Amino acid sequence: MRYLLLIVFTVFSYALQAQVFINKGMIEYQVVSNNHKALGEGTWAEMIRDKIPKLSTSFYQLTFDGDKSIYQFNRNDEKTKAPWGNEGAEENVWYNDYSQENFVQQKVVFGDTYILTDSLLHIDWKVTNETREIAGFNCRKAVGKLFDSVYVFAFYTDEITVSGGPMSMHGLPGMIMGITIPRMFSSWVATKLEVNGVNYTKIIAPTKGKKKKAKELQQTVLQATKDWGSWGQQAVWKIFL
Repeated sequence: MRYLLLIVFTVFSYALQAQVFINKGMIEYQVVSNNHKALGEGTWAEMIRDKIPKLSTSFYQLTFDGDKSIYQFNRNDEKTKAPWGNEGAEENVWYNDYSQENFVQQKVVFGDTYILTDSLLHIDWKVTNETREIAGFNCRKAVGKLFDSVYVFAFYTDEITVSGGPMSMHGLPGMIMGITIPRMFSSWVATKLEVNGVNYTKIIAPTKGKKKKAKELQQTVLQATKDWGSWGQQAVWKIFL
């Protein structure tokens, strides 16, 4: 009996050692947007729909270490790049401090660069039993709601212990590896994780731009885009997500 217990204990110990949890690294996300659907309806949309690629792809990197992360643009797929591009995409930076529940963001808005600060985005999450493998990680599905009415479908893994994700996404018991936001006609999917040779010194709050509370600027943008219809909604969500 003593030897049997010893064997069971040894096997259990090896199982624990084999289960590796990650709290630092760099994740690359492939971001795909449906340009045709984002155009909406109307004469202008019909005029240019066949002149732009249906789908555009870009890549972003999330570097994280413990309770802090930084998310930045990396590159575009030039073959599918929309002619107007995304305003300020290459200069936008998201810095999140999950323990303090706040963020600092560098955002280009209507041609001006701002440093936005505020509390982390509030997201109401409901975890489901649906699972999927993303970038080699077992992920569980969660459904969230932000901006009061925008639904988010996410897949997270508890094998990465940081409660973060691309942009301002957070609040699940692990790292978000995939997101779909139907009303933004866009998806974010992790393609790889790197833990060796990662530059963690880059995880610092950005400082370039006019300092502004995010909620204050949001009111200004809402007022400026109130007559833009669905296109205006898209603009607001992209700026403040």
